[in-house]
Amino acid sequence: MILEALNYAATWPLTSAGHRPFIRSSVNLWSRASRCAADWREHEENSKAAVLAAMAKARQRRTAVVLGSGLLRDVPIIELSRAFDTVVLVDLVHLASVRAWLGLKRLKNVRLIERDLSGYEDLKAGGEPEPLGFLRQVPYLDFAVSANLLSQIGQGAKRRLEKEGGQDMPADTLPRLIRAHLDGLAALPVRACLLTDVAYEVIDRTGRLHEHVDLLRGVTVPPHQAEWDWPVAPLGEESRDYRIVHKVIAA
Repeated sequence: MILEALNYAATWPLTSAGHRPFIRSSVNLWSRASRCAADWREHEENSKAAVLAAMAKARQRRTAVVLGSGLLRDVPIIELSRAFDTVVLVDLVHLASVRAWLGLKRLKNVRLIERDLSGYEDLKAGGEPEPLGFLRQVPYLDFAVSANLLSQIGQGAKRRLEKEGGQDMPADTLPRLIRAHLDGLAALPVRACLLTDVAYEVIDRTGRLHEHVDLLRGVTVPPHQAEWDWPVAPLGEESRDYRIVHKVIAA
């Protein structure tokens, strides 16, 4: 708890006021990642391998952007930093622990941008969400990665709708936001890599399936080259009797 409190406190002044409410969830994820390191290792290695495979096909290597960079555990940031002139990490929150690690590794060509990538505000204002439109202003963009972010757009919007009541939001808010992200990636004139969990299952000790949840709200995922299981909550993490396994794809 002490390390979590220190990370939270150190991140607070580095984060804009509007995004500070999300620091807690980022710290909680950081803490869980440490506890579940062994169970998450295969997922993280698979994610990095998918990014590197896509990166190898980039025609030029000037600027790379990572959307939803998070803890960087699933992003081959050192390899990206060596391969590209500039690497831009985009997320709601960049934890102090992540910033310190980047400094320790002396990755001087890495830039941090704090940004809401959901498109929720556009939809709330009555417009069409274009959450990745800002990428058109990134100079010399040659490669983009969406790093296990897509499902979080839907989950985050769901929580916000529940909190705010959702009176001014369309009934299809969740699938529209998810589709807007996929459309934004598809419209990029450069190589892009999509990593996302598409569903999760709740499984008991005997292997019996108790629940299956579509994290993409019915939106069809693009053809993908790889898929695997990610034990987000192994036995004992949330319950002694159940584990939660996410289904992940790389496209």
